[in-house]
Amino acid sequence: MRLTPLALAAGLAFVGAGVRAQAPDAPAENGPPSPPQLIPDRKLQPAPGGEAGRRLPIVLRANEIRARPNLDAVAEGDAEFRRGGTVIQSDRLSYDQAEDLAVARGHVRIEREGSVYWGPELQLRVQRFEGFFLEPEFELLQFGSGGRADRIDFLDSSRAQLKNALYTSCPRDGGAEPAWVLEAREVRMDFDANEGVAEGAVLRFLGTPILAGPEISFPLTDERKSGWLPPSIGLDSRSGLELTVPYYWNIAPNRDATIAPWLSTRRGLGVQSQFRYLEPSLGGTLDLDLLPNDRVAGRSRSAWHWQHEGRLGSSATYAADLRRVSDDGWWKDFPDARRSLTPRLLSSAADVEQPLRLGDAEGLAYLRVQRWQVLQDSDQRVFSPYQRSPQTGVRLGGSAAGLDYSAETEFNRFTLPSGEDDGTRLTGDRVHLLASVAHRFGDPGWWLEPRLALNAAGYRTDQRMADGDRSASRSVPTFSLDFGVELERETSGFGRALRQTLEPRLLYVRTPYEKQSDLPNFDSFGKDFNFQSIYSPNVFSGVDRVSDANQLTAGVTSRVVDAGNGKELFRLGVVQRYLFTDQRVTLQADGTPDGQTYDRRFSDVLLLGSTSLLPSWTLDGTVQYSPEISRTVRSVVGARYSPGPFRTISTTYRFARGLSEQVEVGWQWPLWGRVPTAADRGARSGVAAAAGAGSCSGTWYGVGRFNYSMRDSRITDSILGVEYDAGCWIGRFVAERLSTGRSEATTRLMFQLELVGLSRLGSNPLGVLKDNIPGYTLLREDRRDPISSAE
Repeated sequence: MRLTPLALAAGLAFVGAGVRAQAPDAPAENGPPSPPQLIPDRKLQPAPGGEAGRRLPIVLRANEIRARPNLDAVAEGDAEFRRGGTVIQSDRLSYDQAEDLAVARGHVRIEREGSVYWGPELQLRVQRFEGFFLEPEFELLQFGSGGRADRIDFLDSSRAQLKNALYTSCPRDGGAEPAWVLEAREVRMDFDANEGVAEGAVLRFLGTPILAGPEISFPLTDERKSGWLPPSIGLDSRSGLELTVPYYWNIAPNRDATIAPWLSTRRGLGVQSQFRYLEPSLGGTLDLDLLPNDRVAGRSRSAWHWQHEGRLGSSATYAADLRRVSDDGWWKDFPDARRSLTPRLLSSAADVEQPLRLGDAEGLAYLRVQRWQVLQDSDQRVFSPYQRSPQTGVRLGGSAAGLDYSAETEFNRFTLPSGEDDGTRLTGDRVHLLASVAHRFGDPGWWLEPRLALNAAGYRTDQRMADGDRSASRSVPTFSLDFGVELERETSGFGRALRQTLEPRLLYVRTPYEKQSDLPNFDSFGKDFNFQSIYSPNVFSGVDRVSDANQLTAGVTSRVVDAGNGKELFRLGVVQRYLFTDQRVTLQADGTPDGQTYDRRFSDVLLLGSTSLLPSWTLDGTVQYSPEISRTVRSVVGARYSPGPFRTISTTYRFARGLSEQVEVGWQWPLWGRVPTAADRGARSGVAAAAGAGSCSGTWYGVGRFNYSMRDSRITDSILGVEYDAGCWIGRFVAERLSTGRSEATTRLMFQLELVGLSRLGSNPLGVLKDNIPGYTLLREDRRDPISSAE
């Protein structure tokens, strides 16, 4: 069983700090020079071994020293012995040079490599690092933790034994029992083998044993080691109480696996597993979840995900990202297993790529295949995209004679996923060519770029198209002229030097009309109307639709920048498009032709603004305003207030006329107790300071986020939780509610106990908090956890 962390390994090892000699003071005018002074220096390294270690000088200092040259020495009264990076202090210390034996008694203290040990008696053969320390206590400065033992026996520089050892990161200088302790009857450590073994180990929290094992093995360094990991416990509204007990298998330096038996009180027994591999020319990960008999669904269920990439020859590469689940309801029943950004659209893709170089042109030749699995178990049906089986093409680009050019030619076979072909959508083949040539004039303060582009495509369909044919082609040229200016001026305000810019831009586009309503549409949709897309020559994404255009887009942006550090403090922008002629190529929201003509001369106006001028505040927003109806069509407005560590609250308002209106609020805020300052957080060498300035009196934090639909008058997704930071341990309780339909939702409860310097026990909500709460800050640095991490 694997339990003890790297921090404990370092603590139970014999490590500490050194000192360095300070140059003697200049001689006094009428007296002898001051004696050399020794001052602490924890950057010294331990003494080297072998002959080099024996040649290191010994420094001995005390109130009284009796010595026989080349034989022995006795130091009494604030005695200090130093050799290399090892420093021993005690009331009395003797050193036998022939035996290389140091014996220290009375308030013994030893420092080495950033850790401190103290106790009543030490005997140590310094060079061989062999001996014992009676009743030592230790402090690991780099981890902010420590402990004690009845005895440490140093067998040599790489092996040690501890009797009745205790480890904790809680304060140990008071009379109260630490909030958590890890106790072991005996600990054996072998640094050469990177292995420690603890016998009779018990983990106690608030005086109650919560984990125990007759024999526990653990790694002594960052290297991986096979063993059981801490269990995870969660509560799910669909699966009930869940218990996961993972086992980590270090198969080889380049291969490992995690196998996690999983028990649900409602569904039964299953297993979650992950296998990872890394070879010189390939590597990947395979995830496999199995539930042989789901008592709720009444069937066997599974999910797998394989990611693989490799190299062919000297430059070609290949990759695969494949995923599959057994049934449509998997995404709702196991929301924590969503391994896709679109949980109801599972993509499987594979590709081979070969970089090309033809003269001054660089490019890429590729062959790809993409498939989709669509999960339709919901009252909201998913519109399935086309599959590409295959997609192969060549891309080239470069510069010659002052011209920038690019070209792409590609063949695609478009099909629909199984069960999604209802006979109303065309399938078939497409060959296309996209090419452009441009020349850029200008200086750093302005530019003018004319560009000529071509979009040509040929089709062969499995069904008849709207005009009755099964093959067709079209070719559409586009001319564009892009002009912009960047003006700057120095100014001042708000007590600082500022730089203000004024950046007007004009884009003229001319594309002739080409009838395309009878042609298939495999991959084109209307682009989102924003500050980037409005400067695009084509209002559609993909290849199949090219918008006719005789239009001018005009916009201006102004920014205010701190002249000292370059930080943007304020931005304001406005842009609008003007049509000289009507746009005749249009699409509905689902990508089908709508047969209408877009005849509005002036497009909607886009306004953008953001600022961080107000202390602790960040404000930003975009507004789409329609002059035709004199009303706002869409808007996104957000504000975040972050006055200090662990204090953030944000709100965002999203509005789309006739579609949705939502308010999102997220926060992390102290509820009670002292919040550590930046100085506190850095005082313990990378481990955040305990709440309450180092004591285990705690601080409560509230965390959460919710989305409220004003159109539906309901909360869609929400997260609500509390964190309790007691300094040496952190408790987290988080509830998450995920909407899986208009009238369906899944609720999860996550509990976690983090013992600082040891491990995290329970289900981990940190990923949920970081992904969903803007500005969320970990209460501790995200140090790698050698217990719960697979590497």
